[in-house]
Amino acid sequence: MTKLCRSARRGGAGPRCAVVLSAALLLSACSVLPKAEPVDTYLLPGAPAHAAADGKPLAVSLRVAKPASGVHLSGQRIVVMPQDNQVSVYQGASWSEPAPVLVRDRLIDALRADGRIAALSSDEARLQADYEIVSDLRAFQSEYRGGAPEAVVRLDARLVEREGRRILANRTFEAGVRASGADVPAVVSAFGAASTHVATELATWAVDEIRRVPPRQ
Repeated sequence: MTKLCRSARRGGAGPRCAVVLSAALLLSACSVLPKAEPVDTYLLPGAPAHAAADGKPLAVSLRVAKPASGVHLSGQRIVVMPQDNQVSVYQGASWSEPAPVLVRDRLIDALRADGRIAALSSDEARLQADYEIVSDLRAFQSEYRGGAPEAVVRLDARLVEREGRRILANRTFEAGVRASGADVPAVVSAFGAASTHVATELATWAVDEIRRVPPRQ
């Protein structure tokens, strides 16, 4: 390459030589870069369909905010705790969205299936609402218990009245579902069941608490 560049300079082709040299260096660098890890992307399995609750929908609006979470639960990797106080992730596997987004959307799905809130929205739209559900995602991981993985979902939820930002009620919801196997698809299926259980309980709780609010004078 050096002899070629020297001869090129004599012929007035210095810029062309620089381009050739840069391309050669780039190809050389690319050949030593580590290959990207292949990743399988998983959707959170859908909630099973069920009949809406009886009763006329409440003429109120409810907004569901994305839960706050710690750093290890804020991303798209599927978190696993192989033993106490040790946090890891499943290699080559990822959620389709960050875990807090998956949980928020599952809560909205459950409230929509319940059918007793007239108007629902998420914090993405930032529409005005009479009430809001804010929460902290404390667990969204696979935990090994008795040598087998169990999907654990834990959510600290608060029902907030928009006017005055007053907390009307708060409650912790938790579910653990044992996976049918140790492979990632089986664990993902357990996550779907656990998150649906939490979301269904929260939907019933939120509607009951809103019903208890005295009508405005």
